[in-house]
Amino acid sequence: MVSAGKNVIAAIGNFDGVHRGHRALLETTRAFAAEAGARPGVVLFEPHPRRYFRPEDPPFLLTAPAQRDELLRACGVEEIFVLTFDAALAGQSPEDFVRGVLKERLGLAGVVAGADFHFGAFRAGDAAALTSIGAAAGLNVKIADLLVRPDTDKFGSSAARSALRAGNVREAAEILGRPWSVRGTVLEGQKLGRTLGFPTANVTLGELIAPRKGVYATRARVGERVYGGASNYGRRPTVGDSAPLLETYLFDFNGDLYGKEIEVAFVEFLREEEKFDSLDLLKAQIAEDCKRAKVLL
Repeated sequence: MVSAGKNVIAAIGNFDGVHRGHRALLETTRAFAAEAGARPGVVLFEPHPRRYFRPEDPPFLLTAPAQRDELLRACGVEEIFVLTFDAALAGQSPEDFVRGVLKERLGLAGVVAGADFHFGAFRAGDAAALTSIGAAAGLNVKIADLLVRPDTDKFGSSAARSALRAGNVREAAEILGRPWSVRGTVLEGQKLGRTLGFPTANVTLGELIAPRKGVYATRARVGERVYGGASNYGRRPTVGDSAPLLETYLFDFNGDLYGKEIEVAFVEFLREEEKFDSLDLLKAQIAEDCKRAKVLL
């Protein structure tokens, strides 16, 4: 929902993942807003522009909207303006976007963007255009330097996605500033894990990016408590090759989680998903996975 943002200075972006680069931008926004006696906010887009322009792409989000907004507010954001990214918005000129949307529709006092920010039809607008058009429209504009990773590139969502697809969850955590995690409602499944002695809490990833298939050492939050665990993401080839699912065995947990929300944080990649010749071999490997996960955690 979009409402008037009087006396708000907002950072503009997609903020998928709310990674360390985003947090640096938000810190600049808070300081800039404080100097102007304004409140810090963000302007973001739903659906993600990539989903609009490339609808055939597989899921790629690092965070679901609810988790993203929670992370933004934890960074001190007081106002979140969500713009519907559709044909009308995608086709606007840079000047129409700044004057018509940021100034007139949202009523912002100012905006902050990264040095690599592009906007408007065909990405015609850049940081320089935002500065000049914004000044003419009566907006305070600040362009923030990018936070750069040593010997690599900027802290960005694309780099975090690449790391997760490769199973490099430690690198993803470095970029995000926290372990990558998945939230979801626990589904009732075949209960095969229970028969093997390792009952699992199962969730689907929805629009979140699919990490490398395999087994991970994880930590799972249930309510206010956090449990160590071992998670498998994949198709479970030993028992029928089903749709991809995240299955998590929580250490030292007793109870029923069906229908409850769980958040699973990925700590370390343990091994590739594989097909076993028997359930006994699968059970033995799960026991070994749990042993390794407990050492790592």
